[in-house]
Amino acid sequence: MDLRHRGTDEEPRGAGPAVTGRFLAIGECMVEMADAGGGLYRRGFAGDTFNTAWYARRLLPVGWQVDYGTCVGTDAVSDEMLAFMQSQGIGTGAIGRVPDRTVGLYMISLQNGERSFSYWRSQSAARLLAGDPGRLAAMVENRDILYFSGITLAILDAAGRNALCNAISGARAAGARVAFDTNLRPRLWESEAAMKDGLLMGAGVADIVLPSLDEEQSLSGDATPADTIARYAGQGARLIAVKDGAGPVTLWEGGKTTVLPVEPVRRVVDTTAAGDSFAAGLLAGIAAGMPAEQAARSAIALSAKVIHEPGALVRSILAEEEA
Repeated sequence: MDLRHRGTDEEPRGAGPAVTGRFLAIGECMVEMADAGGGLYRRGFAGDTFNTAWYARRLLPVGWQVDYGTCVGTDAVSDEMLAFMQSQGIGTGAIGRVPDRTVGLYMISLQNGERSFSYWRSQSAARLLAGDPGRLAAMVENRDILYFSGITLAILDAAGRNALCNAISGARAAGARVAFDTNLRPRLWESEAAMKDGLLMGAGVADIVLPSLDEEQSLSGDATPADTIARYAGQGARLIAVKDGAGPVTLWEGGKTTVLPVEPVRRVVDTTAAGDSFAAGLLAGIAAGMPAEQAARSAIALSAKVIHEPGALVRSILAEEEA
């Protein structure tokens, strides 16, 4: 897969013919505090769907526009977040500003490459991203690819979830291809029942669903990827990629199932953004005209490189591909 940087502070090399399109990721970008050693922390900006937008910006063909849809506050850190997005070539025109709110913050702790998070997000403006019908309609209008996640839905109240999914359904009817990563965060949901209903609602407006087997086993008792596929295919998905950590990816498209092996990873440093980068790789490949299986294989390769490095946004592996 072409991993050239585009529309960022790093110039693309040898760009090919432009293919135009509009990609929108919807969710919550947060302040990230990552352990830098010696009791110090490094500040960045990240979040599941934002991570996907960041990788997608670097992967998508030259003519694609990548935007992020959310709400932020009107304070200094919100300004800095928007400036960062713009410096990375991610459009901020779909982002609302909410007075008396700010952006969420999380801190990463790592043990043997696996991460755990501590969150501060009660005053996050992103929780209101579906609160203005006019802004929401404008956000999703005229998009070629729309991407959102279980976390996007979990931070909203019930009315917000319905409003967002209705808006996405309308955009899908108008021609957008919709992708949904189930991405479970049980603590964000008011109940397990609400989480199950929310995931089915999200999948019900999506063409592409990206679940993780361990999460589906925990929530729904799935024994195999086939169980997960059956549930989301029943919601109308046309393409499903079931991830399984270090195990194979099970790809289902139009009734055909393909099991794609994952190469053993010699050294896991940080699994943050493994699934987010996979989503970006898959969607960018499809946008570039790859068959789904080829796009999934490229996505697997990218994800394997991401977990070799610390942090959610790994610039070094993309630079390697350009060299």
